[in-house]
Amino acid sequence: MDVIFEWFRVLYQETGINLPFLYDEYDRNRMVDGFLTTIRLSLVCLFFSVIIGVTGAWLQGSAFKWTRRIVNGYIQLFRNTPPLVQLYFFYFAIGTLLPRVENDWGGQSPILGSFAWAAISLSFFAGAFNVEIFRSGIEAVPRSTVEAAEALGFSKLQIYRDITLPLAFRVVLPALNNNLVNLVKTTTLAYAIAVPEMLYEANQIWSDNVNVTEMMIFLLLAYFVLVGVLVGAMNRWERAMKIPGYG
Repeated sequence: MDVIFEWFRVLYQETGINLPFLYDEYDRNRMVDGFLTTIRLSLVCLFFSVIIGVTGAWLQGSAFKWTRRIVNGYIQLFRNTPPLVQLYFFYFAIGTLLPRVENDWGGQSPILGSFAWAAISLSFFAGAFNVEIFRSGIEAVPRSTVEAAEALGFSKLQIYRDITLPLAFRVVLPALNNNLVNLVKTTTLAYAIAVPEMLYEANQIWSDNVNVTEMMIFLLLAYFVLVGVLVGAMNRWERAMKIPGYG
């Protein structure tokens, strides 16, 4: 590896093509940390957005009118406003209302950091779309299947958990996968509140080294590969979960 790192150093000296994270240990550690933060943020948002989608779709079938109205209001709010505005609202508006705690240096820090607010905001944003995705899948489950479960004495929760949701999940998987892929790309918005993800760290590197062109090319390729791997994995998952006879 040292030979490869040295080659990139020589490349910079002879051609001016500067990729410091490939020969400088400090910049390399920053880029690796940014990549890992992007992965962590993506996984957290993917998980909680699916939980929100499943729960919201369940509540849309509630017998209580006010519950359905709350869910529909949430969907309209988060689907019809820009995700960056939502992120700023959570971080700057709600964040300032929460108590602060003493940090290791004796100062005061917010009880929730920028990573937590990014995860919350982006999860709610993607979750609003997931609610509608799961709702459409639930509506595709034959009514006769639900009636058969009711005749066997299943409760409403048991029907949803054991019958409706598993069938609906397979139906909505293509649309769900598309939304989750878009969510991973949307994590770059966390840069706006200084979450040290890949775009943020790349910005720090090009600010120090004045190599914007090289870093932007690297970022474009890095996200292309990252999202490409995710799409490939989800396509394989989709084929494995495909319902025979459903097209």
